[in-house]
Amino acid sequence: MSWIVWALLSAFFAGVTAVLAKAGVANLDPNLAIAVRTSVVLVLVWSLAFATAKPSAVLEIPRQAWLPLVLSGLATGASWLCYFHALKLGEVSRVAALDKLGVVFAILLAVVFLKERLGWQQAAGALLIVTGALVLAWPRH
Repeated sequence: MSWIVWALLSAFFAGVTAVLAKAGVANLDPNLAIAVRTSVVLVLVWSLAFATAKPSAVLEIPRQAWLPLVLSGLATGASWLCYFHALKLGEVSRVAALDKLGVVFAILLAVVFLKERLGWQQAAGALLIVTGALVLAWPRH
């Protein structure tokens, strides 16, 4: 499958995740809810990793990969904690819209730290995402 199919599947599952997380956190502390979700993810991902790679592959992870992966995991955890607290307090459509501003932050951070090119398509797309997020999250009167 191409990266486009994988990205669309990711978006679909992110939408499903938001709705299910909102239902799950309704009468539960957000930190406990995220602990349950993370435990499920942990078991699923390690199962997939060991099904597709030999267990000793963990020992072969390049030394320079560890720091970015650990920091990415910490950022993911922080994102999930904030997301679940937002879902506890807000509507899924508004919380998910603002959460998608992560795309804009990813574009900007990739330009600064990875030296990726910011072309007119990335700039226009980021502007459209910001506009859409603001329209969706704007308080109703």
